[in-house]
Amino acid sequence: MTPDRTTALVTTKDELRARRAAMEGTVGAVLTMGSLHAGHLALVQRARELADHVILTDFVNPLQFGPGEDYQAYPRDLEADLALVDGLVDLVFAPSVEEMYPVLPPTVSVTAGRAGTVLEGAARPGHFDGVVTVVAKLLRLTDPHLSVFGRKDAQQLAIIQRLVADLDLPVRIEPVEIQREETGLARSSRNAYLSEAGREQALALSRTIAAALEAAPSLAAIQEALARARERAEIDWDYALALDPATLEPAGAEHRGEVLVVLAGRVEGTRLLDAAVAVATAP
Repeated sequence: MTPDRTTALVTTKDELRARRAAMEGTVGAVLTMGSLHAGHLALVQRARELADHVILTDFVNPLQFGPGEDYQAYPRDLEADLALVDGLVDLVFAPSVEEMYPVLPPTVSVTAGRAGTVLEGAARPGHFDGVVTVVAKLLRLTDPHLSVFGRKDAQQLAIIQRLVADLDLPVRIEPVEIQREETGLARSSRNAYLSEAGREQALALSRTIAAALEAAPSLAAIQEALARARERAEIDWDYALALDPATLEPAGAEHRGEVLVVLAGRVEGTRLLDAAVAVATAP
């Protein structure tokens, strides 16, 4: 850490609690797995707009990675992360795995329920149980008034909103719109895995989002746009669906109102997500 850094770094829960106790006014939390990019900065900016203080957590959570996934390879560069947010947040909490989980796996954890077993949860069994466990811990430790989450991980956002409601956690979840590169590709730490050709191939995701939004307000037309995308072998599609945001079930023919468009597919072995909210007012 450079001596002139204005953002404090803490690595233990005791240090975090002491720093948090000294903060007066409102606190916003930005929970990340590091490898920060412009998308994370948008979350930080929104938190700064809404709160007097901002705490950013930087922790690659092993519980949300399954066997054969990229936990070991997941990009980590704490010094770069600190340089990127220096002066933008009050505090960075970057604990070790041992600090977060004295016993691994933990004896007591949180489950995401049925919503955690579909879509991303079906592709990555146990993933969302790991997510809600670490989010519950980090919200308890940072004790924020609000916490910001991006809309790209749409299912994760919905599950975290349910976590907060079901467990009566005293925090407001603030969604932030997806941040995109100039090409339209949704920003993600995993974009670093892609070659130039892979990045071009991955634009099938954002093009599909654009087509679905253009097809609104007809739900049938949105669903047709998604079906056409799945028929094209531009990427290895896992799903391209229009969901009822309240249930995360496919939107039925009679559905009216907000529709959650969610996409997942693999490019060069890297699993990428995209999402958008459309409004259906016609069949």
